Amino acid sequence: MAEQRVVIGFDSSTQSTKALAVDIDTGAVLGQGRAPHTVSTGAGRESDPEQWWEALGKAAAATGWADRAAAVSVGGQQHGLVTLDATGAPVRPALLWNDVRSAPQAAELRDALGAAQLAHRTGSVPTAAFTAPKWAWLRATEPAAAGRVTAVRLPHDFLTERLTGEAVTDRGDASGTGWWGPDGYDLGLLTRIGLDPALLPRVLPPGARAGAVRSGTPLREGALVATGTGDNMAAALGLGLRPGQPVLSLGTSGTVYAVGRTRPADPSGTVAGFADALGGWLPLACTLNCTLAVDRFAALLRRGRDEVEDGGTAVVLPYLDGERTPDLPGASGLVHGLRHDTTPGQLLQAAYDGAAHALLAALDGVLRAGGADPAGDEPLLLIGGGARGRAWQRTVLRLSGRAVQVPEAQEPVALGAAAQAAALLTGEPADAVARRWRTARGPVLEPVEKDEEALMRIGDTLRRAGALQGAPAGDR
Repeated sequence: MAEQRVVIGFDSSTQSTKALAVDIDTGAVLGQGRAPHTVSTGAGRESDPEQWWEALGKAAAATGWADRAAAVSVGGQQHGLVTLDATGAPVRPALLWNDVRSAPQAAELRDALGAAQLAHRTGSVPTAAFTAPKWAWLRATEPAAAGRVTAVRLPHDFLTERLTGEAVTDRGDASGTGWWGPDGYDLGLLTRIGLDPALLPRVLPPGARAGAVRSGTPLREGALVATGTGDNMAAALGLGLRPGQPVLSLGTSGTVYAVGRTRPADPSGTVAGFADALGGWLPLACTLNCTLAVDRFAALLRRGRDEVEDGGTAVVLPYLDGERTPDLPGASGLVHGLRHDTTPGQLLQAAYDGAAHALLAALDGVLRAGGADPAGDEPLLLIGGGARGRAWQRTVLRLSGRAVQVPEAQEPVALGAAAQAAALLTGEPADAVARRWRTARGPVLEPVEKDEEALMRIGDTLRRAGALQGAPAGDR
């Protein structure tokens, strides 16, 4: 009887590390593990990278396959700035994607080079979420710490290097830094923000091997390690996406994306022109406030997550952590249109609507940016922590007007990383592995009439709220 071949895929996200042990031949999940992370509160959003490493070990051990997996790969939260000293230890806690303190540095980059030029060079117009402004912020506000830095990494790079000893990354995650383009690192941009390219990891080609697990780690010594990638790119692999299939992910952040045939370059900044983990592109729109923000409204209203009610005129812009789409880093939550007869359930539904609005408004642009037809009839794949929530499903159906498919497979980021690991052993492209595993299989919810009235009400409120949200209304 042939020996069972198993790989482990990791999802090192904002809140936790998840690990899946997957049978290479069948795609069956044989074991899983999870370990939490701590994120700072207050002015910034930071995490100690050492806890990610500890969480990876705990999650791997919980799968029951840490000492037997033939290959592994790491998908990680995008954009985070990890700074290391000469010993490989973190100089300071990592600045996470949802830390908006670098908004002034992002604005300085846009003012100096122009949004169109930045989109042309890097595919995206950087906001405070991107890594380039975070490095500029660190140099401006903590020059002593910046002076001690001998290596700059993204979260998944840090973990891959801890496993292998190799300073490498992939094109997908690198495309979210704000200093990488299709020809590699943009030396002019690196000079402008004062970052020596020698501090950065080597960008491996798609499908390459990052190395092998070295001794003294939580995993089997000698196991192959794939390049890994950013979380959204890993999820696209994990779903086996084909060009033009749209995805809406409901997690700490909200994202909408699709694999594209053409390189995006949106000067408005709404669509980020990321690369995917293969040889294509992943146009994407992202919001900072998604499931956690709606859950906070539910807690304030003392309602269960699904205790929503139709009707009413209330509009909620749930920008509790500032916002990325629209680009309002200094924004706060706003409630408008309350009446005597507004119910708590209607107000909670308005929070759902406000969180979903920006993503669904960007969907057509995401599809066009990748060369797809927005009028296509592909179902919208709904993934992430909120995907199985009844209220989230009803909201997306109502505001999109599209059919919605909810894949049965959970943890698509970890599955995508597992597919990368499996591809090292089978020679297949990672997305083909996921399609063989049938990871996107799941029920399809039939479309309903789009609620144009609610969309117009939210859009009108957003335009008129510009002054309250830290920008002139005309800029919205």
